Amino acid sequence: MHFPTLELRHWVLLTFIGSALYVHLRGRVRFKLARALTDFTVLLAPVNLLMYAFSRTPRGAYIDVAQFPELVELQKHWPTIRDEALRLNDEGYIRAAAGYTDIGFNSFFRTGWKRFYLTWYGKDLPSAQSLCPQTVALLKNIGSVKAAMFASLPPGARLVRHRDPYAGSLRFHLGLQTPNDPGCYIEVDGERYHWRDGEAVMFDETYIHTAANTTDQQRVILFCDIERPLWGSPLRAFNRLFAKHFMAAASTQNVNGEPIGGINKVFAHAYKLRAAAKEFKRGNYRAYYVLKWLAIAGLVWAIFW
Repeated sequence: MHFPTLELRHWVLLTFIGSALYVHLRGRVRFKLARALTDFTVLLAPVNLLMYAFSRTPRGAYIDVAQFPELVELQKHWPTIRDEALRLNDEGYIRAAAGYTDIGFNSFFRTGWKRFYLTWYGKDLPSAQSLCPQTVALLKNIGSVKAAMFASLPPGARLVRHRDPYAGSLRFHLGLQTPNDPGCYIEVDGERYHWRDGEAVMFDETYIHTAANTTDQQRVILFCDIERPLWGSPLRAFNRLFAKHFMAAASTQNVNGEPIGGINKVFAHAYKLRAAAKEFKRGNYRAYYVLKWLAIAGLVWAIFW
């Protein structure tokens, strides 16, 4: 029996489809297939497949923090970190982005989430170094911390179901000032956890997750991206190179005058087109999705055929 020979571009397409389906099926909680296959995660699915295959941590939504002994220093000094965070919070520095300059978290601002960056994939922020020097010093001494921020979830705030696009890191939360109540929680792949003062939790942010604060008290945490431990030095080197050149380009500012990464500069302009598309969608729901799928099909055709 003769099988047709596939060209390289067709193998690339099959790799993307297979990787995207694996990412879609790996969790218990899933988006609908149409949403899953048009999610930004698809673009990085082949790379993420390598990250999962060579990960040194067990599979699952939550990871035992004890596997990262270097993070004990953060837990040990949590009152110091809390004091700096609460002072910033009282002075209004933990806030939403001023404009469309934070592509990674832009949608969260509409539902109440706020942040103050401490470090971002090798990009230092002068405001963090001057306003919370002790926390920044602690973070700099831990090589596996690639990004960090203070994150606030005020009463009534929530985060819609989402998943982060890149599997090269794991997410670490340290409770600073929390309601200490099940009504303020995060749910990762269907498993719920509620934050507690001084307690740490780690999870795989590429599983679908959501969060909400249904209490009348604010939640403030230290939020960190921790480098995913991987088998094999070539893959570890690739992960660090990707973080240095791609993740770092998504850097943004706490205050006016601080530099903004290239990805966020593009996003600031691209959002104008997105806003126009949203306006069109409100008045032409069916036509919007017909045009969207035609555009996706045209792009796939142009690239792979």
